[in-house]
Amino acid sequence: MIKKFLIVVIVFMTISPVFCQNTTNVKTSVQNKFSDGPYIFIENNNLIKKSIINGQVFSKVLEPNAYDTIFNPDKAVFNNIRKIAALSDIHGQYDLAIEILKNNKVIDSKLNWNFGKGHLIIVGDIFDRGDKVNETLWLIYKLEHQAKRKGGRVHFLLGNHEYMILHKDLRYINEKYKLTSKLLNVDYDELYGKKTLIGRWLRSKPTIVKINNNVFVHGGISKDFLAQNDFNIKNINDIMRSSIDRSKKEMKSTDFYKTYYGNTSLIWYRGYFRDNLKDKDISDILTDISSKHIIVGHCSNKEVVSLFNNKVFGVDSSIKKGEYGELLFIKNGKYFRKTLKGNKIQF
Repeated sequence: MIKKFLIVVIVFMTISPVFCQNTTNVKTSVQNKFSDGPYIFIENNNLIKKSIINGQVFSKVLEPNAYDTIFNPDKAVFNNIRKIAALSDIHGQYDLAIEILKNNKVIDSKLNWNFGKGHLIIVGDIFDRGDKVNETLWLIYKLEHQAKRKGGRVHFLLGNHEYMILHKDLRYINEKYKLTSKLLNVDYDELYGKKTLIGRWLRSKPTIVKINNNVFVHGGISKDFLAQNDFNIKNINDIMRSSIDRSKKEMKSTDFYKTYYGNTSLIWYRGYFRDNLKDKDISDILTDISSKHIIVGHCSNKEVVSLFNNKVFGVDSSIKKGEYGELLFIKNGKYFRKTLKGNKIQF
């Protein structure tokens, strides 16, 4: 019996290093094929571009004027805009987002702006879940500049997942970005901190915009929120921007956190879909905000949806699943679903 036991031990000791080596090789193989970036850091007024290529980190000092590093907030109220496209909750599904935008002629085959003087609104939540968050951010960054040159605009509204990342809540990041953080030797939220190009760009973004008679916001506008605020879009955006680099502990020391980050806040509210509201409730909210329509993301549906006789539109069409998605198209005051293939269906 002892002899048999010794044989088993010897055999196990002989093969176990092989098992360990195979595991290590798998991890090494994954890392060697891993690429991500670029991430542009601002260090002592220098721009440092860091990219990961096949598991190796490459750094390059850029010319000081390669990118602007000061981002002033754009205005958040626009009138007389003839055509508008809106989608939300991309959640790192870069390839599907591109397909939707191309098939609906918002961008061309080379991923350049193709929407003329129109306005494109991303109604929050590019971050988390998917594995191409950074690619999506850079696409929106590029389109924003191209649109302005053509007389159009791109509006990227911050949703709850943007604010989660900026406040170091990393529960929903894709596994890919854990490896990115490890290789770049920084916490994931630091990739979008104040010392990064995209981090500064994000800090200039609004939470709410109004275009014609349409208010766009990630979660929604609740009666509770309006009861605690004078509805002024510029002031609200300034308050939300200034909150980005405040600690949760500080914000929770007063009612501030509940108002701006609670369940009835602009970025977390789900009441239009869950609270059995009446048409009059929505009409009262619209009267208070001097608008005719509210366009929101945050609550997933199979397609772009209309609620309360076209007073509310939900544009979270479950792009995050990576299978299908739509956008809301508004032209000359008429509202349409635009499908993945580019078909137009009027509400």
